[in-house]
Amino acid sequence: MERTISATEARVRFGELMQRVADSGETVIVERDGVPRVAILSIDSYKHLKGEASPWEQWEASLRRLHERLRAELGATQLPSSVEIIRQMREERDEQLASLR
Repeated sequence: MERTISATEARVRFGELMQRVADSGETVIVERDGVPRVAILSIDSYKHLKGEASPWEQWEASLRRLHERLRAELGATQLPSSVEIIRQMREERDEQLASLR
């Protein structure tokens, strides 16, 4: 996910911006006079770009970004547990098998 802000906003809210980028892996583009000037990105993303991150760190960063994206998209929506999903799938399978007999 990427967000664009003005240089003034970046200066005023830098601490908050830094925390948000570190936590979510989001990239922030900073503009001056409507022209993109710099990008603020997490250290994980930076290491990945430089090719320094281990496969484990890359996987962890990708998982963290996916988690944040899901949280943003789903909001307060509660998802069923994996146990409940497996139970439902087994019930459906059993019904399908019973209908074949």
